[in-house]
Amino acid sequence: MSAFAVRGTAETPGVPPGGPVKGLPWAVLRLHRTALVVWGAFLLATLGMLVWEAGINADSVRDRMAACEPTVGLCRIRALTDYGGTIGWASTLVYYSFFAVAAFAAGALIGRELENGTAQLAWTQSVSPTRWLATTLAVPAVLLTVGGTVFLFVFRWAWAANRDLMGDDWTFNDVFAARGPALVAYGLCGLGVGALAGVVLRRSLPALGVACGVMYLVNHNLEKYRPQLWPTVPGDGSGSGTWANGTWVLDDGASHPQSHFWPLHLVETGIVLGVAVLATGAAFWVLRRRTG
Repeated sequence: MSAFAVRGTAETPGVPPGGPVKGLPWAVLRLHRTALVVWGAFLLATLGMLVWEAGINADSVRDRMAACEPTVGLCRIRALTDYGGTIGWASTLVYYSFFAVAAFAAGALIGRELENGTAQLAWTQSVSPTRWLATTLAVPAVLLTVGGTVFLFVFRWAWAANRDLMGDDWTFNDVFAARGPALVAYGLCGLGVGALAGVVLRRSLPALGVACGVMYLVNHNLEKYRPQLWPTVPGDGSGSGTWANGTWVLDDGASHPQSHFWPLHLVETGIVLGVAVLATGAAFWVLRRRTG
C-alpha cells in the first residue's frame, strides 16, 4: 500500500488532506508512527532518568555517603558510582542511538519503500523522487534535531548540577558527545548514511547492515583519533590518563586541558556533519541518476 493510500478524503479517496505533495509530511509521519512513538518514549525515559537523578535522588546519595563509616571508603565509592553511573548510562543510550537511526533510515525509511515498490507508486502521484526523498528525510531530521537538542541541554544541566557527586572525566566517549552538538550530528549522520545505503542497495536488510557498519567505522575512527583533532600542550611525561585536575594526558605525555573540550568537540561535530552532508547529497545524486 502506498504511503498516500493509507487514508483519503471524501473528494479524493486515497489522497491525504492537501493533496499528495502537501500531504507528504503527514504521510511520512503516519507511515512511521510506531518508530516515532518508540523514539519519543525512549527520549522521555532518558530525560526522566536525568531529572530524577540530578534533581531528586542527589540528596539521598549524599545521605548514603554521610551514613558510611569513615573507615569504609568502598561505601562512598558505591554511592558515587550509582549516581554517576546512571547519568552516564543516559548519555550512552542516547549517544549510541545513531546506530538505531542508521538502521531505521536504511531498513524502513528508504530501503523497504524502494524494495516493496511503494516509493515508486508515490512517484506516480504528483510527487517527484527528489521531493519524496527530501520530505522523507526532513521529517525525521527535524525530530532528531529537536529531541537531541532537548536532551543535550538537560544532560548538561544534570552533569553540572551536582559536581561533588560526579567525576572529572570529560573524555568518556558518551559524555564527550552528549555535552554538545556532536550528539545531534551523529544522529543526522546516521540518517544520511542510512538513506544512502537504502538508495544504493534498495534492500532493507543489506542496507541496514551496511549503514550500521559505516557508522561504526566513522564513530570508531573519530573516537580513536579525537586527541589529534586539536593541538595539545606539553605535559610532564607522567603517563596517560585523566588526572584529578581534569587534564587529559596522552601516551606521549602531551595534554589536553578541560579548556580544549569545545575545540575538540566542535571539530568532531564539523567532521560528522560533513559526512552527513556528503552521504545525503550522494543519496540524492544516486536517486536522480536511477530515476532519470
